[in-house]
Amino acid sequence: MVLSLNLLIVLSLVYVAFLFLVAFAGERQAARGRSLLRGPAIYTLSLSIYCTAWTFYGAVGYAARSGLEFMAIYLGPTLVFIGWWWFLRKLVRIGRAERITSIADMISSRYGKSNLIAVLVTLLAVVGTTPYIALQLQSVTLSFGVFAAPGTEASELTGLAFWVAVGLAIFTIIFGTRKLDTGERHDGIVSAIAVEAVVKLVALLSVGIFVVWGLNGGLTPTREVIATSSLADWTAVPGRWAGLIFVSAAAVICLPRMFQVLVVENSDERHLVTASWAFPTYLLAMCIFVVPIAATGLARMPLGANPDLFVLTLPLAEGQGGLALLAFLGGFSSATSMVIVAAVALATMLSNHVVMPLWLAVNERGEGRASISGDVRSVVLRARRASILIVLAMGYLYFRVTGGTAALASIGLISFVGMAQVLPALAFGLFWSGATRLGAAAGIVTGFVFWVWTMLLPVLASDAFLAAGPFGIAALRPEALFGLSGDPLVTAVLVSLGANTLVFCLGSLLSRPTPMEQLQAPRFVQVFDRATPRRGRRSDGARADELLVMAQRILGGREAQALFAAEAATQGRPGDLPEATPDLLERLERRLAGSVGAATAHAMVTGITGDAAVSVQDLLAVADETAQIMDYSARLEAQSVELTRTAGELRAANEKLTTLGHQKDAFLSQVSHELRTPMTSIRAFSEILRSDDLSDEERGHYAGIILDESQRLTRLLDDLLDLSVLESGQVVLHPAPINLRDVIDRAVTASGQTGLRVTRDTEAEDTVQETDGDRLAQVFINLITNAAKYCDADDPALQIAVSTGRGSLIVDFIDNGTGIAAGDRGLIFEKFARLTDHAAAGSAGLGLAICREVMQRLGGDILYLPGQGGAAFRVRLPRPDPVARAAE
Repeated sequence: MVLSLNLLIVLSLVYVAFLFLVAFAGERQAARGRSLLRGPAIYTLSLSIYCTAWTFYGAVGYAARSGLEFMAIYLGPTLVFIGWWWFLRKLVRIGRAERITSIADMISSRYGKSNLIAVLVTLLAVVGTTPYIALQLQSVTLSFGVFAAPGTEASELTGLAFWVAVGLAIFTIIFGTRKLDTGERHDGIVSAIAVEAVVKLVALLSVGIFVVWGLNGGLTPTREVIATSSLADWTAVPGRWAGLIFVSAAAVICLPRMFQVLVVENSDERHLVTASWAFPTYLLAMCIFVVPIAATGLARMPLGANPDLFVLTLPLAEGQGGLALLAFLGGFSSATSMVIVAAVALATMLSNHVVMPLWLAVNERGEGRASISGDVRSVVLRARRASILIVLAMGYLYFRVTGGTAALASIGLISFVGMAQVLPALAFGLFWSGATRLGAAAGIVTGFVFWVWTMLLPVLASDAFLAAGPFGIAALRPEALFGLSGDPLVTAVLVSLGANTLVFCLGSLLSRPTPMEQLQAPRFVQVFDRATPRRGRRSDGARADELLVMAQRILGGREAQALFAAEAATQGRPGDLPEATPDLLERLERRLAGSVGAATAHAMVTGITGDAAVSVQDLLAVADETAQIMDYSARLEAQSVELTRTAGELRAANEKLTTLGHQKDAFLSQVSHELRTPMTSIRAFSEILRSDDLSDEERGHYAGIILDESQRLTRLLDDLLDLSVLESGQVVLHPAPINLRDVIDRAVTASGQTGLRVTRDTEAEDTVQETDGDRLAQVFINLITNAAKYCDADDPALQIAVSTGRGSLIVDFIDNGTGIAAGDRGLIFEKFARLTDHAAAGSAGLGLAICREVMQRLGGDILYLPGQGGAAFRVRLPRPDPVARAAE
């Protein structure tokens, strides 16, 4: 059956039109809140973009040339999904928590939202994926040639390859850049990919069934054909076999298209449970007939026939035109799905990490507020569309320059090893808190250089250069670098990834993480332990109207206004703009990250706020301004005695009412927050424990978290109950003569603070006092624990000094830290007063409030002592009258 080129083009256009309808329907379903991505089956099928034209056509050619070596390309992903499921789960959890938009965004976010890292990964991805895009164009072009011009080489069909690239660019632009989505999910494209996954699987299985039972007559004759072919003489080479498995395992995580569907397009972490067995099953189905097709093609097709095209040429040679057309559509689906998703992923990285930072830099120099100048939304969309054109143009140019290669598999391996260069930075970043931006950048650059030299250069360089090396230096020959004369692939993998990992580790060990890296690292490394505390940030430089303008130009007017309206309602300002609080800035930055990437979103928000550092002083700037305003108001009121008196009375009453209202609101809000946090953790990990696929170690880990959170909840409830009893006056004291030294001994031991050096004068402590020893010990334990938690000295130390004076027994607790700022000393004894983020230490802000209430019931008091160098608290107890008179 001979088909004209025009008929094939019409068939391809009809098929593409069908995919348009599928993609359009997927988008409509998502718009109605019924996203097709919410099903594990669709998610698993979208992962099939791993099976490109390389696996549809190239796997057969690979088997014909190298025997069962092609199986390594399937074993790598299978091992990852079965054995590294926990690693994939961590990637997905981080991707959802941080609103990751690409693999470049993931790595840059881990290393302090560094745009330098993002640019390096983006450039590596573009260069590394270019050969793979060229492979897809070559396979589609050759498949056209099989029908329209048998025997034609790929280099003779460059014009057709150009129009294929143009068509793919148009489809990708229409459904990949129609709008900016805060989750960067493309329901339309993923729906089309799921359909293509079914088409290519059905096509390959149909050809395999035809070959085994239609041509060979069954399984037994097929085994005889395989036994008599050159495939039977294949012998595994352990080093190359291991290298192929490793790079294919790395590719299923690091390839931009795979990361896009695996992490970015994931809508439910539980879908990985299905994918962990369903995706390997899909891969098995894709490769089950590869060897029979390859062996039958070698036996039946003319000598010199391209084995990469046996899937097409075998049905055609037997007059099965319909089956050949189905196989053509399967190969077409394999190629187009890969190109579309890869182009979307690369365009997202280019626009977020290259175009947008440049645009922001140019506008900042010109106007000083890059974040709010120009229509950012349109700039992002235009940048992504241009990036798609650039990516496909590079793939086409690579195809033109190389003229196509005899083996599709060799092109795929170049991309696999190239993208594997980001694996050290990604893997170490998820498990090693000490990994630094400098180490990651140095490792990626080193691996990239060695990859270009050992794998990309041999495709472009002359045979003379490859044989002699640069300037005749044999040790620098790309295919035998440093005298490693073994398999070129194994050499490239060992040299590039080995140097990459070594430089990464050395760079991380010899450098210190930046403050932003220190804040980001726990969000990645400890993502399963518990929710990491939010970082402090400035908001005094931000105006809500500026933030709203910026948000509207990226998120769109409706979504941005809804976000700000919800925040205003939360702040008790319905119908008005919210205050630019740190919580609002954090929430806005995460929402923007879904559209322009974490690094760019961070740069845009800090461009408005001027947030360059994190400190307590920054967080109190608004309070300082308020104090200045109140002082100025007081000076104005002094102009009239009568008005001052009246205004003062009204203001006092109003302030008292306002304070009472704020205290009530703050108390209820804080209590609900402190109770909800452990309850949320308990509920979440209880749901995880219901899963049947947890190991004993994981089950024990999660049960331990539940126990810790339960104990935390119990402590909070005990503190609340204790404070309530003390404030109501219902507490029952048990006064008795006690030795102060014994009470202090008990407090130091009970606090358990081994990292705090405590100095005491035990002779001065040897005094008898009549009081409730248990309650006094409770006060001392709180003070010692606070010193251990919040003393910021390099060598934290606490001095406990006992003295007497004016009828009182005095116990001072003085640490060697920086102390408490003057403006905060009036707050420290209030309920839930927390001057810094103590969530990590488990503080609820009740300790000093309880201490104050206890001391009042004991007839004494507790106060803060300024001017002692560090934080200093004085506890005073009344002495019995005879002792007091004797002391005087």
